[in-house]
Amino acid sequence: MTTMRDLIASLPEQLRWAAGLEPPILASAAEALVAGMGGSGIAGSIAAVVAEDSGARVSVHKSYGLPGWAESARPLVIAVSHSGNTEETLEALEAAADHDLPVAVVATDGAAVALAAERGWPTVVVPPGPQPRAAVGYLAGGVVRCLEAAGLVPPQSAALRESAEVVARLLGDGDGPGVALAADLADAMDGRIAIIYGGHGVAAVAANRWKTQINENGKAPAWWSVLPELDHNEVVGWSALPDLTRRHVSVVFLHDHGEHPKIGARARITRDLMEDGVPIAGEVHAQGSSVTARVFSLIAVGDLVSVAIAERAGVDPMPVSVIEDLKRRLAVEET
Repeated sequence: MTTMRDLIASLPEQLRWAAGLEPPILASAAEALVAGMGGSGIAGSIAAVVAEDSGARVSVHKSYGLPGWAESARPLVIAVSHSGNTEETLEALEAAADHDLPVAVVATDGAAVALAAERGWPTVVVPPGPQPRAAVGYLAGGVVRCLEAAGLVPPQSAALRESAEVVARLLGDGDGPGVALAADLADAMDGRIAIIYGGHGVAAVAANRWKTQINENGKAPAWWSVLPELDHNEVVGWSALPDLTRRHVSVVFLHDHGEHPKIGARARITRDLMEDGVPIAGEVHAQGSSVTARVFSLIAVGDLVSVAIAERAGVDPMPVSVIEDLKRRLAVEET
């Protein structure tokens, strides 16, 4: 039986697949808007930070329809949906069609791929898999190759290959340094609400991913916040209930060597100010040269942490029954 650890172990191969992908043919674009939700939507967040490093603007839309500015700005709309049937993303596609915007689709199958075939939209069909959140290499790789095709980022094959190598080193054969680090962090976070802090850019995207993976795989509450913004508000809150937070909360700091130099100083001072009110579970530093490799190095460790949290709680990380129940209830509401 395939486990979530097996799926995480496939990440290097997913990234190699993306590196070897033939990008679709797309017209040049001035900017892009990635529409996607959940385990698919994180692909847009990864692509946006890759594009930012190249001086391009890529926005991410995680809701129904399209933002109000899209009709006038006319971005390339990249719809990413693992199943191809995500209702919010399908509505975004319909809105893009209504406004005659340029569109590309990244999906395994489903209504999105059918709609793309009908309308002649360029499509990246990614290999199928059991869980959208475990296909992040395929989905993010497909999106960044679309950005490459539209001239928004330079060629991405080398960065994706580096990402595969970095993640493979962290994973090893199930006994790599990332696995050991994740186990130590999960021990420190066991039975606690996880808070993930990262600086703007690479570490913030990874912090978002850690939070959602702890939710879905670990079946546990978590949140994430971004430096320097959290220093203007959230840091004050840790002084209110120190007896409670010392028992029930733990914080992990994510670091990226490419971040603004003042972020590191802020993280150190923030940690010092917080330590009396909340335990610090640990810190994780990005590895690799390219933005893509650095973000995936942090993501790989976070994915492992989420599974280790599930194992310590005695829960199966694979099913997401609450989400499936929510979808069923929405379907009833619409009938």
